[in-house]
Amino acid sequence: MPALAGLAAPALTPREREIAALAAQGLPSRAIAVRLGLSPRTVDNHLTSIYAKLGIPGRTDLASILSP
Repeated sequence: MPALAGLAAPALTPREREIAALAAQGLPSRAIAVRLGLSPRTVDNHLTSIYAKLGIPGRTDLASILSP
């Protein structure tokens, strides 16, 4: 997750960084949930928090922020 390493404040939690990286790769919430042993709703809740912390509206913007 080198792209996330440069983020200053607000800091993402380790789980948020993990989910953000997977979402930025294009994985849907259900696939992220299966991979991490979470419910899709929990993944979506994390994504909502990530978007708020980064000041972005959604997944497409997340991918552009995290791309090298």
